[in-house]
Order: sequence, then structure tokens, then C-alpha cells
Amino acid sequence: MEHDVLKLENQLCFPLYAASKEIVRLYKPYLDKLGLTYTQYITMMVLWERQQLTIKELGDILYLDSGTLTPLLKKMALNGLIVRERSVIDERNVLVSLTSKGEALKDQAISVPSEIGSCIPLNSDEVKELYRLLYKTLDNLRPVAD
Repeated sequence: MEHDVLKLENQLCFPLYAASKEIVRLYKPYLDKLGLTYTQYITMMVLWERQQLTIKELGDILYLDSGTLTPLLKKMALNGLIVRERSVIDERNVLVSLTSKGEALKDQAISVPSEIGSCIPLNSDEVKELYRLLYKTLDNLRPVAD
């Protein structure tokens, strides 16, 4: 009985991990058409919404460290989707913004969320509840992890 806590099926982290992997896998064919990885896609979504951010701000929003974000942004810049430039206000900060090519990709990506949503076997109330619980978890874990 005491070892039941060590069973995989009793770990909250496992269904979160497995569901995350499977959802990212669902995105792959849609994102391949856009020439993006999942991490590039979520980066683009933030930039489509916010236009320009520092690398630190982008990392904070996406829960990514600079070791992950820097090579990702370099590749996106090479692909002509973003521009990275030093801030004139504080040269320690690197600003990331979209190119016209990156901005134009938004129109091609517009159907991706609904395509993915149609693959998730939850009704709208269940989706709202899942969002609420996941963001509650994220909001409460971030201070613990920092």
C-alpha cells in the first residue's frame, strides 16, 4: 500500500506530460505546412499579440530559459520571421520583433487552433475548466520554481 504513491498512474505529472506530448504531436502536420516547430509557433503567437518584446520577457511568457530561446530565435531570424536588435534604451536587452514575413504567417496560421480543438475530445465547458485548472497550477508553481 505504501508503494502505491510510486505507481505511474498515481502521479499527476505523468498525464500532464503525456497529454502535452500528444497535443504537440497533433500540431506537427499543421505546423509543418507553416515551416514551424511547436516552440516557434508559440513564440510567433506571442509576437503576433505583443509585436515587440525583450528576450527575457518572451522567455518569461513562454516558460523558456535563454539557453532554449536563443538558438530558437537565431533560427527564426535566419528564416526571416523575426528581427533581433539591441535596445537603444538599454543595450543589455535584445528586442525581438516580427518581420513582414513573420506577420504574414499569422494569416496562414489562423485555422490551426480550431483544427487542433476539433481533435480534443472535450466540450467547451470541460475545456474552460481545464484551462482554469492548468493556469491555476502554472500561476502557483512559478513562484515555487523560481
